[in-house]
Amino acid sequence: MAAFRCGLIGAGIGTSLSPALHEAEGRHHHLGLTYTLFDTGKTADLERLLDEADRAGFAGLNITHPFKQQVIEHLDDLSPLARDINAVNTVVFRDGRRQGHNTDAYGFAESFRSQLPDVAVRHVVQLGAGGAGAACAHALRELGAERLTIVDPDRARGAELADRIGARHATTATPELLADADGLVNASPIGMHHHPGTPLPAESLHRGLWVADIVYMPLETELLRAARARGLRTIGGTAMCAYQAAAAFELFTGRTPDIARMLLHLSQILERQC
Repeated sequence: MAAFRCGLIGAGIGTSLSPALHEAEGRHHHLGLTYTLFDTGKTADLERLLDEADRAGFAGLNITHPFKQQVIEHLDDLSPLARDINAVNTVVFRDGRRQGHNTDAYGFAESFRSQLPDVAVRHVVQLGAGGAGAACAHALRELGAERLTIVDPDRARGAELADRIGARHATTATPELLADADGLVNASPIGMHHHPGTPLPAESLHRGLWVADIVYMPLETELLRAARARGLRTIGGTAMCAYQAAAAFELFTGRTPDIARMLLHLSQILERQC
């Protein structure tokens, strides 16, 4: 049985479902795959943990908030997509080098195509310009978004992403900004268990708007609940989580995962926790 050691570095990840998701898929492929959580938000820990995992023979690591952009300076190579997005969520240790990849953009795009295949994307408003936000913005362009407005209270971060992908930047999601939007994407941490609430007033959600929230814990965020109460089409973060994990699994192991099986497994875990 081939052995693979993998893990995740990030802050507030104690309840992450990545270990269960990766290890279960590994068993289906007859792999001795273990997945370890390294829960930290300290910048000083990032390089140390990368060094320790590299020396210990890890196949790779997933990277999450707040390190998706910070990790780049500690890598030897970037995939073209990770370079374009300027964010990394998967690091592969191979042939003495650290290779940075981004599977978030693929995860968002595939989940969107599968669940909202026929919605308009003439104008999309996105909340959040961090590492996950950069990946979602890139995916939205790939999905055909003609106008994209990035909303982030951090002026420098929001403006940098907007300039890089040819979008508009705003610091606040006002009702006026959403008035002519076809869709809204929440790529901010607001709505997560440790960041409860909605990123904008529910009254801003007008008829005909679709809403995507990349948060998957909880399964239904307050934003999604408010959107569904208004009869809007929505997509949560479960599918994106499974698709990006499947892509990372293949990078770590070289084996092609069964995405349908991973989606089902993730849904079952989340339902048990509700």
